[in-house]
Amino acid sequence: MAGAPDLTLWGVGTSRTIRAHWAMHELNLPYTTKPIGPRTGETKTPEYTRLNPRQKVPLLQDGDFCIGESAAIVAYLSRTYASPGRTLIPETQRDYAAWLEWCFFIVTELDSTSLYVMRRHSADALGPIYGIAPDVVAKAGEYFREQLRHVEHALRNGRTYLMGDQFTSADILLTTCLDWAIAYGVGVCDNAHPYRERIHDRPAFKLAVEANRPLAPITPTPSKT
Repeated sequence: MAGAPDLTLWGVGTSRTIRAHWAMHELNLPYTTKPIGPRTGETKTPEYTRLNPRQKVPLLQDGDFCIGESAAIVAYLSRTYASPGRTLIPETQRDYAAWLEWCFFIVTELDSTSLYVMRRHSADALGPIYGIAPDVVAKAGEYFREQLRHVEHALRNGRTYLMGDQFTSADILLTTCLDWAIAYGVGVCDNAHPYRERIHDRPAFKLAVEANRPLAPITPTPSKT
């Protein structure tokens, strides 16, 4: 694409917002950060609601174009701003299909169906908003560990990344889920630990951690009843 990109990323402080920051740094893209947090009231302002009626973070503005959902943002950046030596999507048709499978698996089975359910119903997370349900949290943790067998099997052959020797956005999605699971006390498979350590050593990950750090502690606003 001609000219310097005009990128603005809204959102910091979560396992999902870091994905977009991370992709930005992997692709060496200049961008502006709007460090708003989820459930703080900042996503409900008229300005932000005009950009994103869903009132969620992260949100990417690319000039006059807006896109939400962390996995979609990462895929968009990967496809739009890849350059020689900096690409996050495989090129061959079958590798691309395998990459898609990993991305969909991670955001559905590991994130939304497992980890977010735990967050939504944990007493020390969003449970006071959506309902505290210890049994649901426990079952979601069990389901996460069951689904992680797919990752364990893939990493058994000693591959460096999910797609072999190429780091892709699927690794961004998986690593954020592994970090999230460990923070929640959910066990991960043994071969995920060295994989995670390799990913954490990437300079772009370290830059993303700093970029994703909120300016102040994120305190959810009480829901109105």
